Amino acid sequence: MPVNDETLLTGPAVGAHTETNPTASRLFPLDALRGLIMVLMALDHANLLVAQQHSSGEYWGGPFPVYHDTLAFLTRLVTHLCAPGFFFLMGAGLVLFADSRRRRGQTTSDGWSERTIIAHLLTRGGLLIVLQLLVVNRAWELSPGGWGIDIYIGVLFALGGTMMLGSLLLGLKPKVLLPLTAALVLATELLAPDPSQWLQTFSPLNRLLLVPGGSPELWVNYPVLPWLEVVTLGMVFGHWLVENPRTAFRRAIEFGAGFLLAFLVLRTLNQTGNIRPRAGDTWIDFLNVVKYPPSMTFILLTTGVNLVIMGLFARAGEKLQRVFQPLVVFGRVPLFFYLTHLFLYAGLGRGLTPGGTSILRMYPYWVLGLLILYPLCLGYGQLKQRQPAKSVLRFF
Repeated sequence: MPVNDETLLTGPAVGAHTETNPTASRLFPLDALRGLIMVLMALDHANLLVAQQHSSGEYWGGPFPVYHDTLAFLTRLVTHLCAPGFFFLMGAGLVLFADSRRRRGQTTSDGWSERTIIAHLLTRGGLLIVLQLLVVNRAWELSPGGWGIDIYIGVLFALGGTMMLGSLLLGLKPKVLLPLTAALVLATELLAPDPSQWLQTFSPLNRLLLVPGGSPELWVNYPVLPWLEVVTLGMVFGHWLVENPRTAFRRAIEFGAGFLLAFLVLRTLNQTGNIRPRAGDTWIDFLNVVKYPPSMTFILLTTGVNLVIMGLFARAGEKLQRVFQPLVVFGRVPLFFYLTHLFLYAGLGRGLTPGGTSILRMYPYWVLGLLILYPLCLGYGQLKQRQPAKSVLRFF
């Protein structure tokens, strides 16, 4: 059963579930999960651009975020699902896209060669990097709280870089990708500098590939290599999904539960897997993990939750799928959502809360932004579906 031909930058995007569309049925969980993490991402950026209450970041060194308010911490905690979800779904999307193009060649005359598939993905990865540098960074400069960074390396840069690397791994099967993923997770842990080296100078290449942080001239939150592990894990799931969707989603719940158990063990031991030890003994300290670069405990916690949620979405009946349809609308057009929501929340912040606001009062602005975004994403998704397969509009 071939996957839907439309497989976009951060994963497969398909229409809503119908009884006559088995492809839509098996990919609904991916669209719904992607839509959920888009909504949570908007919360994180509303926290930054509207409330101006965003944490300083969970880095391998330097001051670690301290939360004196439960709502502030929980607002940040739930948004940790976003980045790992993006990379995982993109990895699955790489495999599904390649499988789709290969299968088209079996039934039509417009199938793609392996070289064409790789070239296409390299182009899309390069586009993400360009968008980060030329478009997304302009949105951050509109932050009402100020920006002060010349070159910022954010999530689109790493998504583009890992897409390009992942396209070169499309020939690998799960039996190779799984140990590769484990090796990458371990490498991230071993190569992370000691927190005492926070003020040390690293070369720009080292920053772009491995070590978050930097200076006002170049600040890196998402170096490429530490996030490749989530992409390769997503590629494993993509292969499972091609082989047997029901088995794949069952494994998602099993692996997710196993990841969460491993998180509890490693976090309790408070040694290997954390990059830096817990700041204290409260429940907030227990869940306040290193994100930049993603520590082993960060990956286990966030990916574990994402996998369980995706598996539960797969078990949703038709009525529940209709309830989650707004998430699917957002999940079909993630790049359009991403680019649009940054300028929208920056505008809301500059126009309505130039001095910031409390996190509690930020929540209505977050919801307002989603209400504005919904018809825009719905309309763009419908326009996108009408475009030919090679249309640039399908990139977004």
